[in-house]
Amino acid sequence: MGTVEKTRCGWSLKDQLYKDYHDHEWGTPSHDDRHLFEMLCLEGAQAGLSWYTVLTKRENYRKAFDNWDAKKIVKYDDKKIAQLLENEGIIRNKLKINAVITNAKAFLAVQKEFGTFDNYIWSFVKHKPIVNNFKTLQEVPAKTAISDAMSKDLLKRGFKFVGSTICYAYMQATGMVNDHVTSCYKRARKP
Repeated sequence: MGTVEKTRCGWSLKDQLYKDYHDHEWGTPSHDDRHLFEMLCLEGAQAGLSWYTVLTKRENYRKAFDNWDAKKIVKYDDKKIAQLLENEGIIRNKLKINAVITNAKAFLAVQKEFGTFDNYIWSFVKHKPIVNNFKTLQEVPAKTAISDAMSKDLLKRGFKFVGSTICYAYMQATGMVNDHVTSCYKRARKP
């Protein structure tokens, strides 16, 4: 007798990498500052590309960017940037690479002001995940009033590649919003 496949959100069925990301990360609340920083940078790297492209390069990004250690990243110089631009394991876009360095500086400033980045970023959802009840992927918005506010504030603080659509995808990725469709086995779980 074969194994019964779990019912998942339709976007996650491409391959095992997507299934694993869907099952273990997407929509799961994250309060780890390093992970929150990583996801913000990766969502920015996705701009104009598919999330799958970024996900396949994720381990390369971790190696290239010192496991998302913002204190190390802020010290990157022109030589390091040149190395990153030669790294075929990541998206070699100078604006996106420079954005990671800029975002690391802004991230550290937010940590200093709020104690943790988690305290700051989760304040946009009053420190509690928003659980939506969408039946189909077509119902899921690309952005919301909350992602608009988050984007505006992040930009004001100097972050780059943080438009409202990127912020909403970030909220989904870090579990600030649970957009698993109602038929998905992950939807039944309490955040």
